Amino acid sequence: MEKIRIQFTLFSAFYSPLISTMSGGFLKEEGLDPEWSVSPPGVSAIAALEAGEVDVIQSALSQGFNSLAKGETPKAVHFAQINEMDGFFLTAREADPDFTWDKLEGAEVVMFKGGQPNAMFKYACFKAGIDYDKLVPVTPGGAADIDKAFREGQGQYVQQQGPYPQQLEKDGVGHVVAEVGRQIGPCGFSSLAATREWLQTDMAKAFMRAYKKTRVYMNETPAAEIARAEKSYFPDIDEDVLADCIATYQKLGCWTSHVEITKPAYDVILDVFEHYGTLKERYPYEMVCAEPPKTD
Repeated sequence: MEKIRIQFTLFSAFYSPLISTMSGGFLKEEGLDPEWSVSPPGVSAIAALEAGEVDVIQSALSQGFNSLAKGETPKAVHFAQINEMDGFFLTAREADPDFTWDKLEGAEVVMFKGGQPNAMFKYACFKAGIDYDKLVPVTPGGAADIDKAFREGQGQYVQQQGPYPQQLEKDGVGHVVAEVGRQIGPCGFSSLAATREWLQTDMAKAFMRAYKKTRVYMNETPAAEIARAEKSYFPDIDEDVLADCIATYQKLGCWTSHVEITKPAYDVILDVFEHYGTLKERYPYEMVCAEPPKTD
C-alpha cells in the first residue's frame, strides 16, 4: 500500500464524496492507504499543500483568487469538483412551512463571519431579493461554536452545513426552513486541489480512478448504506441523522456524477465573489482549474 495524505479544510457530511473514497474502500482498491487530517480552525488546507505535508486537499476555487490578487501563481490547482451546490441550511427555532427569506430581515442569524460561507450566504440573500444589511449577524466562530451558540439560545436562525441542522431537528432544538443552495443554483462550491506536479504522478491517476468510482457510489447507493460506512468519521452524530443528511444532499444535486469542474460552475463563483466585493478581476478558468488526471 502506498500512503496518500489527504487534508480537509472543513469536515462535514457535505464532503462525503471525499470521505467515501476512504469509508467505501475505493482508495484501498487502488493500492492507496489514506492518512487524513483537518486543517486548524481558520487555516486553509492550502497551507499544508504548499508546505508539502499533504498530497490532495478539500478546498474551494476561491482560494486561488487570494494568490492571484497578490500577483502570484497559485501553487494549488483545482482538478475535480466535490460539491456543485452550496450545502448550507437555514434552521429556525420553530417549524415554519411558509418560510420566506424576507423573514431574515431584522432577525438574529447565527452565521459564519467571513470567507466563502459568508460570501455565498450574502449572494443567496441577494438572489432572494432581501437586504443582507438588515440581518443581525451573530458570529461566534467556527462550525462547532455556531452550533453551541444556537443550542444555548442565541439567534432566531442559524446557518450550518449538514449534519448539524439534521441533528438539531432530531434533538428538538430547531427546524430546517431553507436550503441555501436552491437560491444560488449549480456552482463550483468545493473542490479537490493538488500541485500540478502531483497531478502527473501514478498516485494521482490511482486516486482519480478511486474518486470516479466513489462519485457513482454517492449517487447510486442508498443514503443509509453510505452513512453506515461513514459513521466512525462522525462519532457525535446519530447514524439516522447522518443518513438523513446524505439523502438530502443526494436530492439537492450536490454530487453530480461528473468529476470535472465545469466553466459555467466556475463562472458562478466569480459572480459570487464579485458581489462580495473581494474579486479584483474575473480570472480565466485555466489560472485556477485543471483537468482531472487521466485514468486510462
